[in-house]
Amino acid sequence: MRTSDPVIPSAVVSDETAKTQIVLAFEDNRLASVLFGLHGQNLALIERRLGVVADQRGNHVNVEGSRSGCEQARRVLEGLYEQIKRGRDLSAGDVEGAIRQAIAQGSLFDFDPNRSTFEEINLRKRPVRARTAAQDAYIRALKRHSLVFGTGPAGTGKTWLAVAQAIQMYERKEVDRIILSRPAVEAGERLGFLPGDMREKVDPYLRPIYDALHDLMDVRIVERALESGDIEIAPLAFMRGRTLANAVVILDEAQNTTSMQMKMFLTRLGENSRMIVTGDPSQVDLPNGQVSGLAEAVRLLDGIEGVGHVAFAAQDVIRHELVQRIVEAYDRGGPAPDGKMLQLKMLEAKAPEARK
Repeated sequence: MRTSDPVIPSAVVSDETAKTQIVLAFEDNRLASVLFGLHGQNLALIERRLGVVADQRGNHVNVEGSRSGCEQARRVLEGLYEQIKRGRDLSAGDVEGAIRQAIAQGSLFDFDPNRSTFEEINLRKRPVRARTAAQDAYIRALKRHSLVFGTGPAGTGKTWLAVAQAIQMYERKEVDRIILSRPAVEAGERLGFLPGDMREKVDPYLRPIYDALHDLMDVRIVERALESGDIEIAPLAFMRGRTLANAVVILDEAQNTTSMQMKMFLTRLGENSRMIVTGDPSQVDLPNGQVSGLAEAVRLLDGIEGVGHVAFAAQDVIRHELVQRIVEAYDRGGPAPDGKMLQLKMLEAKAPEARK
């Protein structure tokens, strides 16, 4: 891969916002096509996020914009190209993550596409790299602390990265088991009406964790570990009285735990074990007036040695870019009006004859 020297107009001053232009050339046409994306969709994403214009011609890309924008676009494209050369798949999330990483790095130092400043979790199936600064801090906390809280909106990677860290420790034989738990239903755990055995009763509520397991481990290994008990599905209500040693224990959807449930869960921590607690404080389904065990635990354990907490925000959402805008819109919107008020407003918006 070759990168031409920046073509800087003579009238341009040495300002980060000054207009400049660079031309990037990629040796392998097939890999370049993957890099640019179907119908140039990856280049389009880079244009929107970095405020540049990227014109593709064959295996060349002409990037025009501010000096900092062009430099960030160069880092993104070169870094992603190196990733493809190493045989890694490229998704829209990878492109978004590379863009966020380039923005976080700034433009004040040389960039090495073979080195990532964001943390990685190396699994047998594939490596998992942080895509945002918050994810980077989260992975660092998972490696450093025995108990980590990950809080924030949906789509920020809290559960997915927690499962990845658990799998890494299991594959390295640092722990013997992975234990997955969550409140089986929103405000309580009434499992009796559900058909099947315990695993079949809880499966629907743990589907996001199953998805992460199958995404990050070979399906046959997952099924074998479930059968042997190396990976255990345990409803929160059934954790009482146990001491969990040599394990990574993940509690998902923890915003729907009560104070007593959370205290019971946290005190299950045994020797050589890690606990990861994830949840979205904005989606509490407990009855009105009931304190969320997650919110209380984060408050009470703040500053305690061995406990880490990473709070994700709307800008850390790494699903479809529209999801981030949806989360931000809901944050701005406040509580919804009651049904009668909403119906009245809808009627007022119609013509007078329609109201009759």
